[in-house]
Amino acid sequence: MYDTNGLEVLTPQDCLRLLGSVPVGRIAYTDQALPAVQPVTFLLDNDAVLVRTGAGAQLASAARNAVVAFQVDQLDPESRSGWAVMVVGYAQEITDPDEVSRMKQLPLRAWFTTDHDHFIRVSIELIDGRRLCQDAAHDATPDDQPPVRPSHVV
Repeated sequence: MYDTNGLEVLTPQDCLRLLGSVPVGRIAYTDQALPAVQPVTFLLDNDAVLVRTGAGAQLASAARNAVVAFQVDQLDPESRSGWAVMVVGYAQEITDPDEVSRMKQLPLRAWFTTDHDHFIRVSIELIDGRRLCQDAAHDATPDDQPPVRPSHVV
């Protein structure tokens, strides 16, 4: 099935498979009433995304018990192909000592690991994905025209 832009709509099973195929994603959350996006390493653990972040990281405090989005992709500008998967769910810091101990044994490392890392579990409440194929029914920007750029950024 394809959406109105000619992108292939991925099944939830395909989304999960692709989600687990890359080591880095981006988590979008609200920090002091403003949107924030941060690249993170992650793992899939059952039906949740696990993120490990360093002590004192804004993400650990901002994402507690909040609705967040998590996105991964793999895009090739040369072939104009690739895919993107987005998850929406609740972020909860893992604080149970037994669970934290289990998390520390997983092959999940923060960019800067410390003795007091935080582990965040993002439930997968919604999952959605698209695949861009070079032979899509139509191109949004023909090769002979430059992409439209905004005249100013607010």
